[in-house]
Amino acid sequence: MSERDEHETDTATEAFVTHRNLLFTVAYEMLGSATDAEDVLQETWLRWVGVDFETVLSPRAFLVRIITRQALKRLRTLGRRKESYVGPWLPEPLLTVPDVAEDVELADSVSMAMLLVLETLSPTERAVFVLREVFALDYEEIAEAVGKTSGTVRQIAHRARAHVAARRPRGTGTPAEHRAALQAFQTAVETGDLQGLLDILAPDVVALSDGGGVKHALLRPVVGADKVARLLAVGWWKREAERSVEPVQINGGPGLLIRVDGEIDGVLAVRVENGCVTGAYHVRNPEKLAGVEREIVVSR
Repeated sequence: MSERDEHETDTATEAFVTHRNLLFTVAYEMLGSATDAEDVLQETWLRWVGVDFETVLSPRAFLVRIITRQALKRLRTLGRRKESYVGPWLPEPLLTVPDVAEDVELADSVSMAMLLVLETLSPTERAVFVLREVFALDYEEIAEAVGKTSGTVRQIAHRARAHVAARRPRGTGTPAEHRAALQAFQTAVETGDLQGLLDILAPDVVALSDGGGVKHALLRPVVGADKVARLLAVGWWKREAERSVEPVQINGGPGLLIRVDGEIDGVLAVRVENGCVTGAYHVRNPEKLAGVEREIVVSR
């Protein structure tokens, strides 16, 4: 390898490492899957090292363009896969670093609730919304990434923004308030305190679970404080096994890591609004739990 080739390889590696967390976050928000996001990252790297770097004005913009295109291809494949998915589908949870909660907009964008809203968009709408609203790319950059004109991208962005605004949760409160709500929720769950659960659950709370056809899970959403409280108080927690519950940060928000006989059995991500739990997202599918074995950095 010549000195020039070595220099270009070093330059490519440095740029990729610098923007890796950003690229992962773009892919994850588009796909809702850490496993697929990592695959897309690898595909992006293979294309990046083959680029003529003398033509690259902005490595960040160029890398975002590559990963967006690869993620769009993967997203369309995932759509077909989800059609045959056994039981309810939830995004793959991430064990995120504590700093994420301090960036309210980033934490909201990777939350389980928001990812479920993004699932209702078309692949192109999702890409445009993520790149514009979360990462603040200009319309020309997004147009390059999704293969549309900037005028078309503006229309897509407007449509996607209105769609999300009508469906997105309206969470309020500080990370400290979220932690306090999680503590009350955890205590009530661990002790089977029905009244404690009724006190912390919002009247219209929704519980969803994903077992992927491998683990026991709810077949449909459970709605309402009374039904959800009874489910949590006398449901999975009362089965015979040595269980432990650890408070963690899941997708930038409060959550519980559940172990059975010392092994990770699932994650319960919690949506907190105005001091009450409004959403409980229980992921038990073993194929979706790799992202909670270690902390993952997401960034903008």
